Amino acid sequence: MNRRSRPIARWCLSAFFFLVAAGPGWCAEAGAVPPSWDLEQLGKAPREFPAPDVTAREVQSLFYEGLPYQGKPTRVFAYYAAPAGASAEKKVPALVLIHGGGGTAFDGWVRLWTSRGYAAISMDLCGCLPVRNEPDKRGWKRHADGGPPGWGGFDQIDRPATDQWTYHAVADALLAHSLLRARPEVDASRIGVTGISWGGYLTCIVSGVDPRFRFAVPVYGCGFLGENSAWLQNFETMGSDRAARWLAWWDPSVYLPHAKMPMLWVTGTNDFAYPLDSLQKSYRLPQSPRTLAIRVRMPHGHGAAGEQPGEIHAFAGSILCGGPALAKITAQGRDGSAVWATYESAVEISKAELTFSLDDGRWQDRKWETQPARVDAASRRVTAELPRQTKVYCLNLIDARNLVTSTEHEVLPASERLP
Repeated sequence: MNRRSRPIARWCLSAFFFLVAAGPGWCAEAGAVPPSWDLEQLGKAPREFPAPDVTAREVQSLFYEGLPYQGKPTRVFAYYAAPAGASAEKKVPALVLIHGGGGTAFDGWVRLWTSRGYAAISMDLCGCLPVRNEPDKRGWKRHADGGPPGWGGFDQIDRPATDQWTYHAVADALLAHSLLRARPEVDASRIGVTGISWGGYLTCIVSGVDPRFRFAVPVYGCGFLGENSAWLQNFETMGSDRAARWLAWWDPSVYLPHAKMPMLWVTGTNDFAYPLDSLQKSYRLPQSPRTLAIRVRMPHGHGAAGEQPGEIHAFAGSILCGGPALAKITAQGRDGSAVWATYESAVEISKAELTFSLDDGRWQDRKWETQPARVDAASRRVTAELPRQTKVYCLNLIDARNLVTSTEHEVLPASERLP
């Protein structure tokens, strides 16, 4: 965070909380009341239309009806598939897949989940088709019935809320959920949602808006973007009033306190867009079970990085299919330089690591290191000794499937750091 960005970022977040504390009348005058979605309308299966010009193997290409944009009807492109053998007599669980910035609907992501026995839908949230523009093939091709372009909609904040990108993207995710629930081969009681980067950001909002989801998995994405994120310069450029309005309307921290479903938070120690301090404040907001999976320097992106972590598959399977869950941290603490965590796990914890950094400053720039921690299977307790000059640490428990469950990170006060 640069010196100029820090004051405006803090002011924007503080302004939002002041507006909320001042009462609904004052908030309405300032434009700080968050928008709402018509859940009754969005809870109905949208009309579907063929998409014959975009095909992919083993998946269905379709459009479904979105909300009006600037007074005109919209359509959302999506890929959908169910595993072989799924039927009204043999229903399967399902996933809504929310892509990240610069992305679109991804057929390979759908096939990943059908190969695991799930139905899945991946939709484009920027009014595009998963076809590269001609002739230079940069970016995805917009279609005539698309809604507002992404990402973030920072330049759209002066429009009516219903004409802004986040409003439509959230609505499109809820409509995709309703479309899945109406499919005869899908078990409507077993549907989860996961999203990557900006899709993780949207997953955080969706988790607080749509209580029908059984679980939510944000990958990288979180809230408190005005306090620390890759978009501090955007907020500074917008000016304090417009930035405060964006944060009051579209920051996930507004919606996460309403999330009721279990959540898995997947990220890396050095994520460039959503730093660990903002992530921690975000995952502490929902009043529901949470699991953390924080890997050292996890790459940021789709594909193997954001789509395929085994923790997501195991988490979905434990909730929707009765499979073994990820380890659960039951308590954690520190006595001087001795740190510990207790856990429950249906799968053996094969090893544990102390993950720590001797650096402070920008979260994205810190060097993280690991060293073995001690696992006492009898007491279900992990312990480690902090190296001298440790500034921040967490413990990672790794089960026999090589799946990670992390404790919360702790920043050591200066007075408690070993010289």
